[in-house]
Amino acid sequence: MISALASRHDLAAGLIVTQIAAPAATLLGLGLPALVGRAPSEQATTRAVAAGFGLAFVAALVSLAVGAARGFPVEVVHLGTLFSVGHHTATIELVADGLSIPYVCFSTGLCSLVNAFAGRYLHREPGFTRFFILLALFGFGMNLLVLAGSIDVLFAGWECVGISSTLLIGFFHERRTAVAAALRAFITYRICDMGLLAAGVVIHHAVGSGDFGRVFAGAWPAATCLVPAATAVPAALLLVFAALGKSAQVPFSGWLPRAMEGPTPSSAIFYGALSIHAGAYLLLRCGPLLDAAPAAGWLLVAIGLGTAIHAAVVGSVQTDLKGMLAYASMTQAGLILAEIGLGWRVVPLVHVISHAILRSLQILRSPSALHDRHELSAALGGPPGQGESPLVRLLPAGLQATLYRIALDRGFEDAWVGRFLVAPVVASLEAAAEFERRLVARLGGSQDVANEWHRDRGAA
Repeated sequence: MISALASRHDLAAGLIVTQIAAPAATLLGLGLPALVGRAPSEQATTRAVAAGFGLAFVAALVSLAVGAARGFPVEVVHLGTLFSVGHHTATIELVADGLSIPYVCFSTGLCSLVNAFAGRYLHREPGFTRFFILLALFGFGMNLLVLAGSIDVLFAGWECVGISSTLLIGFFHERRTAVAAALRAFITYRICDMGLLAAGVVIHHAVGSGDFGRVFAGAWPAATCLVPAATAVPAALLLVFAALGKSAQVPFSGWLPRAMEGPTPSSAIFYGALSIHAGAYLLLRCGPLLDAAPAAGWLLVAIGLGTAIHAAVVGSVQTDLKGMLAYASMTQAGLILAEIGLGWRVVPLVHVISHAILRSLQILRSPSALHDRHELSAALGGPPGQGESPLVRLLPAGLQATLYRIALDRGFEDAWVGRFLVAPVVASLEAAAEFERRLVARLGGSQDVANEWHRDRGAA
């Protein structure tokens, strides 16, 4: 009996590790040759990424089948300890349960789909290999985030998702707008990621470890919080703050429409499917903390509903298809966070998966949809009409004009954040860069003078 249980645990552990190791091996297999200037061919690149994601997807499906047959027991895989000082420990653990297994199945499946699409979409693109290296980094980070058994491992996956997202937004780095959009996303991520880092510190201080097994008791979604209420409130608020950045919630929503500067495949996988819902997954995983801090839950409901209304109003005046889809994703992300704030768990998970699949396919279809619309316009002799919402017609004319102006200005939120939050950070970075240039020039000039003095002495 004991040997049978051990063999089952070994099988589950092997499947879980495979879902992390396969994208990691793909990343190394593509990245190391590219570093030495021997990047593989397009066909070899797409095949390597397909093999990595395919193996991870098969392992995830087997884990789903085995887990469903056994009622989704919690399987924890301990891979090592980062450090242990006194009663504080930081471990590397992965967990498979009723939340992580379904989520990792659809995330690796979507990565495989986008890989197949991008191989043809980016054919002969100068940054072809770079795109797939970043896609492999994202897949590794996303699976690490989803399967994380501690807040420390989750933070590592969170950062991998963030850096790959930023680099893919600025993929076309020869365009100034793409670089500016990537910088806006990077600053937003860095500001909000401080919430996740601080939450980890608070949790470590409370229980001496970031392991979810010591923070929560029971299996998802019926787990309970083991952290005292006095600690649960600040930890929950910090987690909500961290989720706002990744999920593009007000007031940190301005980076999302700008993120569409990246290639269409990355827009589909990041801002229609997975990255936009990373904040929702974080809150689902740490749901017991929200249950122990009702104020944080109600704050999340208010922010989520406010963002949904904001995105619906602003999205109604967008003139480009990808911009409209970005605000549609923002609307649904707001509703999902509101559902989590209300204490629901399974409903938001189903909402995330269904919305991610639909939105990613819509974004992948957007270039063809634009082509079809142009053909329809040519056949009709003009653009096809766009019906106005019947709800808008019920509003007074003055209110309609006011809402229209607010929508054009993106609710003024984007301008305020850009002026009072993003601009000071950019100015400080530019000042630091200028200081560095002057320092290098001064040191370089001093070195030239010293070299000349030594030459003169040698000649004498």
